[in-house]
Amino acid sequence: MGRLDQPSFEVLVQAGCPACGGKQLEIRSYIDRRLDMMLGEPNDAGRWVHDGEKFVDGTYRITCTTCATTVFSSDLCPRCNTADGLARALGESSRLAVPKRCAKCNELELLALAFVPASARYGGGETPKPKPLLDFGEPGYHVVAYACDSCDAAVVAQACPLCDAPGPLRPRP
Repeated sequence: MGRLDQPSFEVLVQAGCPACGGKQLEIRSYIDRRLDMMLGEPNDAGRWVHDGEKFVDGTYRITCTTCATTVFSSDLCPRCNTADGLARALGESSRLAVPKRCAKCNELELLALAFVPASARYGGGETPKPKPLLDFGEPGYHVVAYACDSCDAAVVAQACPLCDAPGPLRPRP
């Protein structure tokens, strides 16, 4: 688990802002995004492939949208819990590059999984889908793994894909 588990997350967001009593919060979390790649570049913006537990697990900041009070903040790496890992995750480029072709079969199309910082609003009605805060290739957007659908070849980051701390990685929910 990250710094929050599901019950503690629910307590925080249900309580709202302790400073102004506002109920709408902005939640920032590192979450999973799938990308269809061709020649090492995304075919589109990708799609989210996380569940609620992984959203909570990757949460690193919750702020009030009314008064900007920080309700929750963690500087731990959202993937491995290394101290001060969040700054490295947000500031550094992906350590795993998606090649232009599969090394095994020379296929042009690959699937990639990335951890991407995203923002979502909570409170005040239906919760909208998270919005990515970064685009592919920008510092803070981290490819975790890629695979070839044609031959099943796959490459997975060996160290923490966000902060580069040595493994083993902690289990995710």
